[in-house]
Amino acid sequence: MKRRTFLGTMGIGATASVISAPAIAQSAPEITWRLQSAFPTSFEALYVATSGMAKYVEEMTDGRFRIQPFAAGEIVAGGQIVDAVADGTVEMGHTASQYYHGKDPAFSLGTLLPFGLNTRMMDAWQMQGGGLDLLNTFYAKHGIFALPGGNVTSQMGGWYRKEINTVADLSGLKMRIGGLPGSIMAKMGVVPTAIPGSDVYVSLERGTIDAAEFTGPYDEERMGLSKVAPYYYYRNWWEGQAAVHYFINKDKWAELPANYQAILRAAAAMAANQVVTRYDYGNPDALVRLIAGGTQLRPLSDEILLAALAASKEVYADLNATNPEWKILYDSIVEYRNKAYAWWQISDLSYDSMMVSLRSQL
Repeated sequence: MKRRTFLGTMGIGATASVISAPAIAQSAPEITWRLQSAFPTSFEALYVATSGMAKYVEEMTDGRFRIQPFAAGEIVAGGQIVDAVADGTVEMGHTASQYYHGKDPAFSLGTLLPFGLNTRMMDAWQMQGGGLDLLNTFYAKHGIFALPGGNVTSQMGGWYRKEINTVADLSGLKMRIGGLPGSIMAKMGVVPTAIPGSDVYVSLERGTIDAAEFTGPYDEERMGLSKVAPYYYYRNWWEGQAAVHYFINKDKWAELPANYQAILRAAAAMAANQVVTRYDYGNPDALVRLIAGGTQLRPLSDEILLAALAASKEVYADLNATNPEWKILYDSIVEYRNKAYAWWQISDLSYDSMMVSLRSQL
C-alpha cells in the first residue's frame, strides 16, 4: 500500500470513529426507569406484562435501557399509579384505565364498555380503528401516554354467597365492583363497594360483602374465593374484555430516542400478547378444577341481563350529554362494535357455535 493511500485511509477512519462515537451515545443512552404495577406478583398473567416487558427492553438495548419493575403497592398504592406517572414519581405504570373512573368516566373506556367489545375487537379498535390515538388524545390532558399492555379477556360474572336469579335478588346486595360497571349495578339495586383485591377473600368470609367480581378462574382459583362464596356466575355483561395499559409520563416518552420508543412499543406488544395467551390457556383448566372442588356454576338470568342493558343505556345517555371526552370515545367504540358483531355473527360466532355443538363428538 502506498504511504499516501494509507494515510488517506487512516484519516477517513479516524474521522469516522470521531463522528460515530457521539452518534451511538445519542441513540443508545443509558437510561433507568421505574415501572409500578397495579398487580401483585401472584397474578402471574398480569404481572408478566411488567416483569416480561422490562426484560425484553433490557435485552434489546444490551442493558442500556433498564426498566425496574415493582409489584402492587411497592412504591405507590394501586389507585395512585396514573397520578404517580403524571407527576414523575415513576416513569411508567401498568394498570387498568377504568380504575380512574372517579377522576373522569372517560378513563373507563380505555378498559371496557359494558355490552361492548370482545378482546380481539378491542385490539382492532385500538390499533386499526384509531382508538389508541383517541385514548392518547384524552390521556395527554392528564400528562400521560399509553401503550396497550394486555387484556384479561372475557371475564366471569362474580362470586356470590347466595343464588341470584332475579333483579329483586340484587336489591341491597353489597358487591365488590367499581367504576363504570358499579355505577350501572347501582341502578339495579346493588351497593357497589370498592375494596382491594387482597381484601376480597376476608370480606366475603366475614359477610362484609355479599359478592365480588375480579377477573376469571385463572386468578380467582388462587384467591380461594370458592371457599367463601360457592356460586360462580357467567354471562358477564360488563367485561366482555378488560384491556390494561402501560402508562408513561408524557414528557419522558417524548425525550426517548426514536429507537428506544420503537423498542418499547415492540416489548410492550410482546408482553401484552403473553397476558392474553396466559388467560386463554389457564382459564379452562382452572374452571374445571373449581367445579370439581364444589363450585356451583350458574348463568346470569335473561331478566338480569335485560335490566342491566336498560340501566347501561341510562348511564350512557347521561354521560353522552354531559361529558364530551366520554362521548368521543363512546361513539367510536359503538360504531365499530355494531359493524364488528355483524361480521362476527357469520364468522367466529358461527364457527364457535358449531364447535361447541360438536364437542362431544370430537
